Amino acid sequence: MSFTLQQKPLIFNSQKKISITNDGGALTNDAGMVLVAEFLKKIHFDQLLNERIHINDHRKFSHHSWLEILKQWLYQLIAGYSRDRDANKVQYDRLFQEALQQENLSSQSMLSTFLHTLTTENVSQLAQVAKDLADLWLDHDNTQHLVLDFDSTSCPTYGKQEKAEFIYHYGINGYHPFVAFEGLTGLALDVRHRHGKSYTSTHAEDYLEEMLDRYQQRSSDPLIMVRGDSGFAKPEIFAHCEDRQVRYVIKLKSNARLLDHIQHQVLYQDDTDYTKTEQQYFLMDYRANKWRQSRRVAMKATRPAGSLLFTDFQFIVTNFENLDPKTIFQLYQKRGNMENFIKEMKGGFFAEKTDSASFTANQARLALSFMAYNIIHLMKHLTFPSTEKATVIDTIRFKLFHLAGRMTEHARQIQIHLSNTNVYDTLFWDVLARIQRLNL
Repeated sequence: MSFTLQQKPLIFNSQKKISITNDGGALTNDAGMVLVAEFLKKIHFDQLLNERIHINDHRKFSHHSWLEILKQWLYQLIAGYSRDRDANKVQYDRLFQEALQQENLSSQSMLSTFLHTLTTENVSQLAQVAKDLADLWLDHDNTQHLVLDFDSTSCPTYGKQEKAEFIYHYGINGYHPFVAFEGLTGLALDVRHRHGKSYTSTHAEDYLEEMLDRYQQRSSDPLIMVRGDSGFAKPEIFAHCEDRQVRYVIKLKSNARLLDHIQHQVLYQDDTDYTKTEQQYFLMDYRANKWRQSRRVAMKATRPAGSLLFTDFQFIVTNFENLDPKTIFQLYQKRGNMENFIKEMKGGFFAEKTDSASFTANQARLALSFMAYNIIHLMKHLTFPSTEKATVIDTIRFKLFHLAGRMTEHARQIQIHLSNTNVYDTLFWDVLARIQRLNL
């Protein structure tokens, strides 16, 4: 490794001559990544990769297996290195070498070769590993309650990427992936890359059926609820849920019939305080033209503070039979957490990066981010103290992963030296102890 030696004088302290240089030796900025290495060992991650992922290798001479390169990519994503070329520096980090148990790590060119070697089948295998990580938590927690939150999001493109198209909903060029999260834990349950012209709910009923097949087999009588915005108000989705005794709360777009009904229901009273916002809730049986049957619709009318009229009307279709309309809306509103989950996956694990020209390569990038997101989410649920379980990845990196450290080796023993002035020292040792106590 070659680098340019830098040395600069500093002038902030006029009493002393201070200079700064980059010849400090083989230090690491990511000493806390040993927590990730220890955690992956405890959950038998290498065994999971070997069982699930099978990438054809036609290379005659190679220094790294495809799975070793895959793990390096995941470590870089988790550590916050979003650029492919960051591998050219990371490959010389001694701590990364030891954490990945490799004498030499891969450069950017090797990561790029790996990415473009992956097939559509391999991408599905990557996604399956991410789903298995979510299942690991569900098995550990033995939960009988699942909330399936559906949505779509955008991954913008800035070149001539394959299948990138204009997304009218977002007003950008890019891809329009489908995402599903478990609403109680925030674990990602499914992420599907799609071309830009895909509508919000394109093939959503097929994805839903796959998930219901998967999660209804986990116990004899699971309690599952499906939530989605108006883009998922499809009769096929309603029918799938009803046929499987799955509850749903899905937003409906307003139309003339619904508006006419609710406007005849709202009550204007003489003692109304018009300086405050007022909300009224109602229920009705409603059947759209394409529905096979009537369904229950909860309605909410809102009169903003300072207005004389109710001007905001919302509608939710549901198969909950004994809940009042206000409770139905409260159930739906908790779906707002999903926006935070999507933001975390995209901003924290770089799921919206579309740097490759081919659709399959960009699909693989999304699947790798899906996997990295679930690794850290699982780690939070299993090993973080209760006060830290809601911590976002940027804060986790700041408190636990991006720690300055120095490695020394004596008599075949390696020591990692951390600063004794780290203000999050107690949290680091607490999490490490919790990881080592894991018994899965």
